[in-house]
Amino acid sequence: MADPWPDLPLPLRRSPMAPNTASDGGLRKIRGCLRECLQIGRKAPLMKVVKALEILLPGPLTTVQDLGRYGFGCYGVPPSGAIDFFALRAANLIAGNAGGEACLEITLTGLKARILTDLTLAVTGGDLQPRLNGHPLSMWEGHSAKPGDILSFKGTKSGCRAYLSLGGGISLEPVLGSRSTNISSGFGGPEGRALRKGDVLYSESPHLHLGRAGVSLDKDRIPHYGQEWSLRVLPGPQHEDFPGTAMGLFMSSSYAVTQQSDRTGIRLSGPPLHRSTGLAESIISEGVVPGAIQVPGDGQPIIILVETITGGYRKIATMISADLPLLGQMKPGDRVKFVEVSREAALEALRISEEILRSIGDSG
Repeated sequence: MADPWPDLPLPLRRSPMAPNTASDGGLRKIRGCLRECLQIGRKAPLMKVVKALEILLPGPLTTVQDLGRYGFGCYGVPPSGAIDFFALRAANLIAGNAGGEACLEITLTGLKARILTDLTLAVTGGDLQPRLNGHPLSMWEGHSAKPGDILSFKGTKSGCRAYLSLGGGISLEPVLGSRSTNISSGFGGPEGRALRKGDVLYSESPHLHLGRAGVSLDKDRIPHYGQEWSLRVLPGPQHEDFPGTAMGLFMSSSYAVTQQSDRTGIRLSGPPLHRSTGLAESIISEGVVPGAIQVPGDGQPIIILVETITGGYRKIATMISADLPLLGQMKPGDRVKFVEVSREAALEALRISEEILRSIGDSG
């Protein structure tokens, strides 16, 4: 099986040339744990593809996403995939799928859909107030639905993006190994676009997942989405190009999420960060990973997301992997502060995140 976590920020990834020291055991354990999570709910051999969901109202932006496509950055293809991949994986595991199955990523509000077959569904991520036949639907829990039921989302209560998993997944032809939608390039998902009214989504043998109703994530383990965020970071690859005053300002200041934020990146507004005297505004473009924080000429940080593959500005910091899913729940107007942590703390945070996901699989 291919490495299911190829997008670890560089400070958390072990170089293939690095010595195999005892300290690497923790990272190997984390990756092994992740592989187990992605294996949970592996489909039975005999599958039947059936109509599962009809889109009545698509909302402002609802797309099909999985964990993304990796290994094509040299061709300029970004990973895409769910921004809040923790919520996506949790939804899948609750519904009895493998953790990386395709789900619907629903932004802010508006989705309304008709259920076309007996199935189990789960909604995780931001609280967009899901309803089943007009009645509130508890999140982070598996629910049974029958043909004719109407699933809708009233609007944002907390967070920004919700993830809808169907037991049996969403059956679409993969593009470069992923069903994730890349709208700017026009591939993945249904015809490389967001969902439209009248779209019908198919699922593979949803009847095999009907026993997942009632499976849930413990309430004390559900992420909290507020309007003020504390994001843990490691020093970026060009952090030495910033004077100590700029680094201190970056770590002590609060930044606002601006309206100019989308799946390519989150633009922040706050005290400008100035590079060291004598350095050019930009650098030769290089590959970037989700969570890299680059500083353009105006000094306002940009957090790279899943639809960007290269960047030509200095990276002052890189977010730790365990906090990357939070980026999918940040909205314009939210406030952000950064906290530097050690590599060991970053790995421990990732281990805890993986244990939470394993607990869902164990509960089934």
